Amino acid sequence: MAGISYQYTAANTSGSHRYLYPAVSRFLRHLPAGSTVLDAGCGNGTFLALFQDRDWQLHGSDYSPAGLGFARQSFPNINFFLADAQSPYADFLSTVGPVDALISTEVIEHLYDPHAFLRNCYGLLKPGGTLVLTTPYHGYLKNILLALSGKMEFHYDALRVHGHIKFFSRKTIERALTDAGFTSIEFTGTGRFPYAWKSMVLKATRPA
Repeated sequence: MAGISYQYTAANTSGSHRYLYPAVSRFLRHLPAGSTVLDAGCGNGTFLALFQDRDWQLHGSDYSPAGLGFARQSFPNINFFLADAQSPYADFLSTVGPVDALISTEVIEHLYDPHAFLRNCYGLLKPGGTLVLTTPYHGYLKNILLALSGKMEFHYDALRVHGHIKFFSRKTIERALTDAGFTSIEFTGTGRFPYAWKSMVLKATRPA
């Protein structure tokens, strides 16, 4: 399942996810120069590359060799490596060590085991480190609008190849973060208008 999921993320481009950048950037504004940042499920690297001007040490992981091939060719100053984000990054931790911040954009909704993914994120962070996670938003108003628009069946299309298999509300994603040990959870919505957001962006901390 993980391989299928991450092959899908490799198709993402900076254009399709650029609407996430302001919120993700704001949640990372406290990071000083020299910080180590990992993008788990980076796809073709175009979103991570938006942070090349921050003087951070950037690393990106994905399960798609094709996506990583594009990323390495396009962004040679970033370290990209093959990994399943639902499994421990033993090689990465032994060479680079835990990171100051981990970002993951529009990945967790594709994963069979989101709990394993979040536990892995926790283990990859230094004590006091920051996780910034995005996933499509689902809530009462948005679900009503989907139903009224006649797009509900398309939105939850079970036949879509590499489609979403998890549909998080704010309550469920915050509970998953808490269960994984994260604290100091902050939330914002982005895209469209409030309570019909395209995505939600959450910042969480591994306790120091």
